[in-house]
Amino acid sequence: MGFIVAASRWKMTASPATCETDAMTRFLDTHHLCELVATLGVPAVLRGIASNIEQDFLRWNDFDKSARTAAHSDVGVIELMPVADDTLYAFKYVNGHPINTSRGLSTVMAFGALADVQTGQPLLLSELTLTTGLRTAATSAVAARALARPESRVMALIGCGAQAEFQALAFHHLLGIDTIRVHDIDAAAVAKVQRNLAGVTGLRVLAFDSTAEAVAGADIITTCTADKAWATILEAEMIEDGVHINAIGGDCPGKTELHGDVLRRGTIFVEYEPQTRVEGDIQQLPAEHPVQPLWEVLSGVRQGRSSDVEVTIFDSVGFALEDYSALRFMHDEAQRLNLGEEISLVPELADPKDLFSLLRREHEARDAA
Repeated sequence: MGFIVAASRWKMTASPATCETDAMTRFLDTHHLCELVATLGVPAVLRGIASNIEQDFLRWNDFDKSARTAAHSDVGVIELMPVADDTLYAFKYVNGHPINTSRGLSTVMAFGALADVQTGQPLLLSELTLTTGLRTAATSAVAARALARPESRVMALIGCGAQAEFQALAFHHLLGIDTIRVHDIDAAAVAKVQRNLAGVTGLRVLAFDSTAEAVAGADIITTCTADKAWATILEAEMIEDGVHINAIGGDCPGKTELHGDVLRRGTIFVEYEPQTRVEGDIQQLPAEHPVQPLWEVLSGVRQGRSSDVEVTIFDSVGFALEDYSALRFMHDEAQRLNLGEEISLVPELADPKDLFSLLRREHEARDAA
């Protein structure tokens, strides 16, 4: 498990990435990302992305924000997620197709870009499938650090798909969780999680036959199921006083994980309310049901947890600002480590007004040959 516990050297970037000085764009594919994470170590990458997320959420009002644009079908969704401040623009293309695993494809596949706002020049073109797993887990840990009881050490993990190990590692390395209680209706998925986490020092992974058994006595409950359906993974009678619920599986219209009575039991925190009202578990509730913006808790504008017996719920659907944070972390670290490729995504021109000269030169070169 050297990949997971590699030396924790990392850079906390306090300001947005420095713009490139030429027209080249840095390109990071899946292999580049794996090399970057292997070099830094998973704990360091999670810490770095989490640090960026906290910094960027504290600058919430600096960003031009909108809910993502979604194209829904009977079997899934394809989404575009943009966000920008006055320095950098980011977007992510991402899908969600639970049927894909039966086709040998990932449920979630993503790529994205980071660009210089002053010129529009693309600075980074990157895979975001692996990065999304890391940034989602980092976001969950940032929220739990603000909302869960500080002495929390046991987390129930309901759903053992592609996101599960990332969640377990983020809560272990960033919050000190030492016991993960897992359940999934797919026994092979449970075995996969146990196998992948077997070498993590100080972390126990225990499997249970039902959700009710897994969540009993847990300080934190993470639900990360993929089925695009009105589901009730957690029932009200399963919820104990003081628990923090990290609900990340309900992320589009008609897809939920929590029974409405669970939501009414606790205080609900969200990323970007206009998006969560449509996509999150709170789509089950009346529009006037109160929710608390996570950024206001992080900045001290609002209180997070008010007592040891309060139930807190992070109804997370994933927001574009988290991808912005992750992309600038990857861009900074790839530059520092000289990883990835420099590609000519946009043309370099002697005369910026003479775009046609590219075709003319190619035509002349072919004639000369």
